[in-house]
Amino acid sequence: MIAKLLAMLKLVWQVLNRPSVHYSLGFLTLGGFVAGVIFWGGFNTALELASTEEFCTSCHEMESNVYQELQTTIHFTNRSGVRATCSDCHVPHEWTNKIARKMQASKEVWGKVFGTINTREKFEAKRRELAEHEWARLKANDSLECRNCHNFDYMDFTRQSKRASQMHSTSLASGDKTCIDCHKGIAHQLPDMAGVEGF
Repeated sequence: MIAKLLAMLKLVWQVLNRPSVHYSLGFLTLGGFVAGVIFWGGFNTALELASTEEFCTSCHEMESNVYQELQTTIHFTNRSGVRATCSDCHVPHEWTNKIARKMQASKEVWGKVFGTINTREKFEAKRRELAEHEWARLKANDSLECRNCHNFDYMDFTRQSKRASQMHSTSLASGDKTCIDCHKGIAHQLPDMAGVEGF
């Protein structure tokens, strides 16, 4: 039994040690593994760096417009000291959803490249369109990013205002609404909503 095991190990070693053309299969396998680890580490590091507030506000379109608005909200400064950054609201935390969002955001880079919102006037002209895209995204994913921090299961309705308690418990019971249905403009100014029902 031990002789068979040793023979199999010897055969495996010979295959791994045999040169492919210039390098052994074992060397190529080990090299591929090391290269994969380095690539994966670099990819995830870049992904995390691209999800920081510093990265998001590094272009003046964001820094001069929506970041200024965020600074005046409860999501930026509050009594508990818990602060939402850009990625908390705009990038999902789960890896697969995060990758999908990053791929979606890659086409938004065209806006930066072609200067579609590089002035305050251009940004204001496109504000409603940009907001509607984001609201539709949040509606489609059941306000996933909101639920990273806010969870109906942990809400104490008795500590909420009467109106908030009624709305939250109704939404929870019906299941047909999501956070963004009622909380548009919670972190950024609303666009001109003329002609929109409910505003």
